[in-house]
Amino acid sequence: MIFQIAKASEYVSILKGEKKSREQSNRINGFLMIVFLVLGLIAVWWCHDLLDDKMLGESASVQGEGVDQLIKVTFIITMAVFVVTQILLFWFSFKYQEKEGRKAFYFPHNNKLEVIWTVVPAIALTILVAFGIRHWMRITSEAPKDAMVVEVIGKQFNWMMRYPGKDGQLGRRHFKQINESNNPLGQDWADKLNHDDFISSELHVVVGKDVKLIIGSRDVVHDVGLPHFRLKMDAVPGIPTTLWFTPKFTTAEMRKRTGNPDFVYELACDQMCGKGHYSMKANIVVETQEEYDAWLASQPTQYSQAHPAPEAAPAKPADSTKAVAVAAAH
Repeated sequence: MIFQIAKASEYVSILKGEKKSREQSNRINGFLMIVFLVLGLIAVWWCHDLLDDKMLGESASVQGEGVDQLIKVTFIITMAVFVVTQILLFWFSFKYQEKEGRKAFYFPHNNKLEVIWTVVPAIALTILVAFGIRHWMRITSEAPKDAMVVEVIGKQFNWMMRYPGKDGQLGRRHFKQINESNNPLGQDWADKLNHDDFISSELHVVVGKDVKLIIGSRDVVHDVGLPHFRLKMDAVPGIPTTLWFTPKFTTAEMRKRTGNPDFVYELACDQMCGKGHYSMKANIVVETQEEYDAWLASQPTQYSQAHPAPEAAPAKPADSTKAVAVAAAH
């Protein structure tokens, strides 16, 4: 089919004359450029309007507000550049199409233009990067002293969260102590700080309270992705990484805000970590202090699970013959 169309076009060119045929093709292409420009811009706007409510919505953390603002500014700048450059591209293709008596102007170089379109984008990008670094330094800086601490460890293919007990401190870990049956994180039981620590498959945090995550990995590089909080951090074997944030809405509040009764915050792995990568996710529960305290009180320590108390020996039955003898003597 394509070959036949090409041959037909070739025959038409021969009959009409190559120059006349080329001018006609240019007029058609110039008109189509304008049509494509208009329809393309309408499609971009329609797509934005169609998918607007599919986005994550308002940031669920205080720190994420600045990230959202930076993303918004970036979108505005890139959208403005996109619209202007596309209009110029397609309009110039239409306006300066081949015409009788028009000769193309040879324009090889212009230092002023080179400086403008190099320096202006460089300045804009430098400003955006500077604000990005500012937000990065904020979430990776030292957390407030009263922040709750949770250790998040990834392994193929699930997440484990370790919480300190009443002492508020996490005990030592060593990879040689890892035991899948009762010590999956390699806690050093010689360190008494480990005796009240416990492990959960969910991340529980308190609304309005700063939380510091100490992030690590047992095997390959994973990534703690917190999309609703606008945060992420790599989990690297042997190199603990940290970030901290302040949740704004409880899970119950988010269910009302989104109109989704099944809504849950998600901790997802943002790093391709193997064939089971799809299962590298965990639920995050944001709750009130009272709800968190009740949940905390219900969690058994990992030490008690690794060192179960010995079962009490069953009581020996009383010797009935001695009881009869004593009764007879009386």
